[in-house]
Amino acid sequence: MIFRQLLDLRSFTYTYLLADRPGGSAVLIDPVFEQAARDVALVQELELTLLYTLETHVHADHVTGAWLLRQQFGSQIAVSCQGGTRGHDLLVDDGDRIAFGERALRVAATPGHTNGCVTYVLDDESMAFTGDALLIRGAGRTDFQQGDARTLYRSIHDKIFTLPDTCMLYPGHDYSGRMATSVAEEKLHNPRLGGKRSVEDFAGFMNNLGLPHPKQIDVAVPGNLVCGEPSKEAQEHSIHAWAPLRRSYAGVPELPAEWLAEHLREVRIIDVREADEFEGELGHIEGAELVPLAGLGNAMGGWERDKPIVVVCRSGGRSAQAALILEKAGFDCVANLAQGMIGWRAGELPPARGSERPEPA
Repeated sequence: MIFRQLLDLRSFTYTYLLADRPGGSAVLIDPVFEQAARDVALVQELELTLLYTLETHVHADHVTGAWLLRQQFGSQIAVSCQGGTRGHDLLVDDGDRIAFGERALRVAATPGHTNGCVTYVLDDESMAFTGDALLIRGAGRTDFQQGDARTLYRSIHDKIFTLPDTCMLYPGHDYSGRMATSVAEEKLHNPRLGGKRSVEDFAGFMNNLGLPHPKQIDVAVPGNLVCGEPSKEAQEHSIHAWAPLRRSYAGVPELPAEWLAEHLREVRIIDVREADEFEGELGHIEGAELVPLAGLGNAMGGWERDKPIVVVCRSGGRSAQAALILEKAGFDCVANLAQGMIGWRAGELPPARGSERPEPA
């Protein structure tokens, strides 16, 4: 099985990718809107078929990326039947089974943080994904969004602490860099729930946390109630509307050579190779400007910001770095030519100038 744990640094949200095998069927648990390009790239690079995005609950600290991933892959959006959402494809309830290829997740209803909280348990009970119900040495707060401390206590003790002690638990968040725990650890060491803590102990603890209101709640909850679908205006003004960009898992914005061949006059092409390569065997794209990578920082100071830039090199390596440098400098419409001039020549695209040398006289 393939398993990846991904982090959104803004909200400290963990997203989990599971696939039954390399190149097989996959699910993504708790995707984040701003990280959708990262998740798309990982799924594509691992050649997986994304069947479902699974929400552990209606989040108050980030907007889900489920809608964006459905647009890309046709994946189904699954949420709890108690979540009150619109735009989902599948409502799940306690005991339901979500199959992905030869593996499956069992749905365990674990309300208390919200009415619609669920935990996803892997078929062999070696792993469980607890969302905000049970955190590492903590638990989801119960002071808003239908929260109820006594309900959460029963959910954790009846649905999570009854799993095998060896079952690894993966939470929806952690703010201290911790990545996973186990049923045995939390039963013993969780200061809110472990040992002989009673429901009265837990309720007293949770009802006196005194935490500030979540900063993103006024945006996150409405966005998640529609499964992350942006407003029509936001969709029309997407920053990447100028081209069909793909952002690699390494974070590089990329364009296919075929698109560039059809839009040569609409973009500025910057070739970051050295002069001998520019005029060498692979040649260069007509209209490209030679700016070796080492001189990019000095050259870009006077460039206009509203015209898209496509950076090019031999294989897409140096130009990938150039694209990241330009983005960091504030250029929003930037892309790397995937596979560089090697891919351009292999695709039998418009002839590259300098690649055809005259016969000697």
